[in-house]
Amino acid sequence: MLSDRPYLRDTSTSRRWSTSVVLIIANAVVYLLVLIALQSRQPFLRDVLGWLPLDPRALARGHVWQLLTFQFLHAGTFHLLINCAMLYMFGRPLEMAMGRSAFLKLYFGSGVFGGLVQAAGAWLLPYQFGVGPVVGASAGVFGLIAAFAWINRDTSITMLLGFIIPVSMKAKYLLVVEVVLAVMGLLSGESGVAHGAHLGGMAFGVAFANYVVLGNLLQFFRKKTHRIIRPRELIRTRASREKRDFGNSGSDDKDLPPEEFISREVDPILDKISQHGIQSLTERERRILEMARSKMNRR
Repeated sequence: MLSDRPYLRDTSTSRRWSTSVVLIIANAVVYLLVLIALQSRQPFLRDVLGWLPLDPRALARGHVWQLLTFQFLHAGTFHLLINCAMLYMFGRPLEMAMGRSAFLKLYFGSGVFGGLVQAAGAWLLPYQFGVGPVVGASAGVFGLIAAFAWINRDTSITMLLGFIIPVSMKAKYLLVVEVVLAVMGLLSGESGVAHGAHLGGMAFGVAFANYVVLGNLLQFFRKKTHRIIRPRELIRTRASREKRDFGNSGSDDKDLPPEEFISREVDPILDKISQHGIQSLTERERRILEMARSKMNRR
């Protein structure tokens, strides 16, 4: 919903802890607890740890909780750090753009779907996908990267290749690179990386961004303005478009009927979101969306 956007919420909402940061802390805490459990002499703790990674064979026996628990486990410190870095880099702007609830659905949905793809691949093509247990937040993280790249596909971003060399590209090309690397990893076989989980996470991220995030925003207005327009109104609307001045929001806009206001001011903004993503909006365009939502709520 449009009301979930940060520029349409009260400022007090933004003072809450970022969900991305909370997830990073949770991953770090779980990692420390696992290290402590591994050092413990209690066999019970080691047995519990064995039930948490995503094991395709165990999943086939009904251990469905592993689709969630494996996302909080990591194979080493570097594995944890790289996932947390990507989660922070792509998670925070996505959370600001779509709101906390949608962000969590995207993150965990990507993780679960990535886990299912990895498990299905292990059943059907064990050489390419591997049959061992899988751990890591990378399926959810790749979902975030894919969603970010899809929503902001024409936006130029700068990545650090190997955390050293800066490389600039459009966001959509980052998605292409990630897909190609994952496919090449699958074809090589026995890479030790759950590329199937990465591909599944990216597929979910693109679908969620396209049909849920952007779809909800566009439908919010257009379903509100769905009605028969009489010829006189159509002529007036076209005349208003010809006189439109993008440099001035104008106080007269506040007095326009909701349908004409949507046609004159909001439709170009929705088209811009479709082409360049939510992040491309200016402060004036965000204020116009807020004004439009107020008009729609009064109907």
